[in-house]
Amino acid sequence: MESTKTRRPLRRLLLGITALLIGLALVLSIAVYAIWHHELSTLMSLEQIRTRDDTHLDGSVYKMEVSGGFYLEEFLEQGGVQSDSELIAFITSHITKGLLDMGISAPEIACSSFTAQTPEGDRLFGRNYDFSKTNTCLVFTEGGGDRHATISTTDLQFLGIGVDADLEGLMDKITCLAAPYTPLDGMNDAGVSCGIYMSYQGAEAVATDQNTDRPDLTSTTLLRLILDYADNVEEAVEIAASYDLHDSAMTSYHYMVADASGRSAILEWVNGTDATDNDGSARELVVTYNDSDDYIGQAEAAADYQWITNFIIQPGYYGEAEHRSGYDRYEKLCEELSKTDGVVADEQAAMDILASVGRRSWNNDDANSCTVHSVVYNLTDRTAFWVPNEHYDDKAAWFTFQLPAES
Repeated sequence: MESTKTRRPLRRLLLGITALLIGLALVLSIAVYAIWHHELSTLMSLEQIRTRDDTHLDGSVYKMEVSGGFYLEEFLEQGGVQSDSELIAFITSHITKGLLDMGISAPEIACSSFTAQTPEGDRLFGRNYDFSKTNTCLVFTEGGGDRHATISTTDLQFLGIGVDADLEGLMDKITCLAAPYTPLDGMNDAGVSCGIYMSYQGAEAVATDQNTDRPDLTSTTLLRLILDYADNVEEAVEIAASYDLHDSAMTSYHYMVADASGRSAILEWVNGTDATDNDGSARELVVTYNDSDDYIGQAEAAADYQWITNFIIQPGYYGEAEHRSGYDRYEKLCEELSKTDGVVADEQAAMDILASVGRRSWNNDDANSCTVHSVVYNLTDRTAFWVPNEHYDDKAAWFTFQLPAES
């Protein structure tokens, strides 16, 4: 029979081992928190706010509040990135800490936007995102230093997350940490809003690929910088002019930006016409402001507001060619906005205009299967009225968000 004297050293040994294991676990927990505390807070905020309905081509909708600066300063310090692969490498090393390989892709998308105002003078920015069934995430980022707080929308398919299932497991959620780098539209707490739209330039939608001594940005990271750092349209233009643009997924894009003063601009990178504009490195930024766009056309000259779809608006760009992607939506938006000279009763009235050019609401030329989301940003009040998947008549599907006041 084991003596009491024999058991005591064994008990002390076991207690010592237990204490050591607890200590190691505590040290490991502290280390994990020190490295991942912002990421862990972000992951804990991720929630599903709208379930999928495959019969209506509805993917799930998620909401995520990003803690910290998501390494944006480090991104800028390294001079940005020249390609999706470089962006993936940055995200993998900084955000997912090398634990997850991921991909970024930007398939063909057809979108519409416009600016308007209410009778009270509130400035609005409306946007439809037309594509196919996909999961989306509303991303909220904090302000800090020179950065603004923002709200933006990301298509999670761009991050390699499947369209036919909800987020599954920890790896899918970790992938969502990259969502701040792939916004499609958004607004910041200074009342600046921006959207990105395919522009189908060149013989086969050739990507813009500038190569000067300026630092570099891809399509969505340019939008990210505008949201985070622009106080107004002029600063947004300065940001765009300060970087070489490298369009994602071997296709081309243009942008519209607006602010709470009523100023807006369309940003395009062009060289020659669409028949000869096949050298993406030769393109230069052309800015068309809402108050100096008389050279575009009579309707544009007569309007203080702007609207955009999926073709380059510069005169003569298409020569004698009649096909301009999204031209029917462009004309429809012009028709609707001109009825009241760009003044709409409220955000609901602006949403009604978006509904009028929704993918499934009228006879149109688009090949995309649905309007994934529609949003009206009130740049005066810093609110967002967001509707998924053309549920314009279902109040249960409507979401309203408020950004905090600019600090």
